[in-house]
Amino acid sequence: MAGNIVVVFDFDKTIIDCDSDNWVVDELGATDLFNQLLPTMPWNSLMDKMMKELHSQGKTIAEVLKRISIYPRIVPAIKAAHALGCDLRIVSDANLFFIEKIVKHLGLEEYFSEINTNPGYVDEEGRVMISPYYDFTNSGSPHGARQPLSS
Repeated sequence: MAGNIVVVFDFDKTIIDCDSDNWVVDELGATDLFNQLLPTMPWNSLMDKMMKELHSQGKTIAEVLKRISIYPRIVPAIKAAHALGCDLRIVSDANLFFIEKIVKHLGLEEYFSEINTNPGYVDEEGRVMISPYYDFTNSGSPHGARQPLSS
């Protein structure tokens, strides 16, 4: 038995065979706008803006996520690791809404004990909202690191 073994999966290009953010934008025909805005804002702010734009066009993100392709052997691998008693988790720079929808569509939601990713949810108007897991814009340094102490 696996005992106390924890297996951590990335999501994009590990469970699914693409980058979920780029795939959704491409699949829903918003690539030109995405590429135009990309140099002007942080990634998660851009994805939040894209979700707002797609929602205003009447596009349903949850439905398109059901068409995303996965690696063929990933579902059996996840089930086998779980059957051996491994604690399965996802750590990803995608977002919770995309991950939860896809994992549920694959019938795998019961296999993962934890998902650590950027927040993503549907607001009261039905729009997908995406925000960063950590807000680097308010951290005081480019990567959130504390400044070194003066000697």
